[in-house]
Amino acid sequence: MKILDKYIIRKFLSTFVFSIILIISIAIIIDLTEKMDNFIEKQAPLNAIIFAYYMNFIPYYTNLFMFLFIFISVVFFTSKMAGRLEIIAMISSGISFNRLMFPYFISALLLGILSFVLSNFIIPPANAVRLKFENTYINGTYYHSGRNIHKQISPGVFLYVENFNTLNNSANQFSLEKYSKKEMVSKLMAPRAIWDSTKNKWHLTQYYIRNINGDKQRIIEGRNLDTAVNITPKDFKRRDAEKSTMNYRELNEYISEIKLRGESNLNTYLLEKNQRWAFPFSTFILTLIGVSLASKKTRGGTGMNIGIGILISFAYIFLMRMSAQFSIKGNLSPVLSAWIPNLIFLILGGFLYRIAPK
Repeated sequence: MKILDKYIIRKFLSTFVFSIILIISIAIIIDLTEKMDNFIEKQAPLNAIIFAYYMNFIPYYTNLFMFLFIFISVVFFTSKMAGRLEIIAMISSGISFNRLMFPYFISALLLGILSFVLSNFIIPPANAVRLKFENTYINGTYYHSGRNIHKQISPGVFLYVENFNTLNNSANQFSLEKYSKKEMVSKLMAPRAIWDSTKNKWHLTQYYIRNINGDKQRIIEGRNLDTAVNITPKDFKRRDAEKSTMNYRELNEYISEIKLRGESNLNTYLLEKNQRWAFPFSTFILTLIGVSLASKKTRGGTGMNIGIGILISFAYIFLMRMSAQFSIKGNLSPVLSAWIPNLIFLILGGFLYRIAPK
């Protein structure tokens, strides 16, 4: 690695670290201002605010803003180098533009690996602590508002409840149907089911069981019954935000589980999985665009390049959000939704690289 490579890598990473520290500090101040009333009203302990909330706030928002500030950092320090004619001097000394990209991509690789490790292994447990704090001191008690809930909880076993009460972990109009070769073999019904945390079972009252064997039927009735079902209150209480608390293995396992159950929010979790791969690759694409855009000395100087860079950054964010909504609320594949912004901006990066002065 040459001296110039180390110089560019140092400039890249130091500018990124400085900018991300600055924006995270501003974000913490704004967030603290907005939530101070909640902390005071609910008497949140100071150590919990600092260590359970804000210490876990930092890695999440660092990863969230990472791709944006990678781009702005590249544009900023590359424009400064172009303004001081450093890039012209490098190219005039015999360094090709392709070779000049090498230290940029080394830096992008390091930050891409950091983003992947953060989103798949570090942020999930940190988010679990942060969301627990938010649910206790900010959001308050969660109420499950869904009605007429249908779930396939294992092959051939289907659950129906009219509604679920998150306060006492009870379900009304509980029904469990079992099928074999598309024919019902048994049906368990009860007007009420309550979760017994000591036994890890559902306690049914006034239950009714109908067993079917060909043309024969057998009816069993009773007042109380404890039954083990492959579903717990946690499955009813799970919010979409909790996908960010799962590491890569847990996310894959949960996706397999909700595929089996046929739940409608499957695309939300598939999108999360694919975005964890797509976002790290965006570091290379945005670095390519940033260098191609800022490597030429312009009349507007650094300010003009940063302005264009911010505009492109917001265009990337808008495209990313729009494609995500098409996947969650429409029929767009989660894979395409996660990668479309990268593909479009890769084409843009290729065009800017081609016309960049070399």
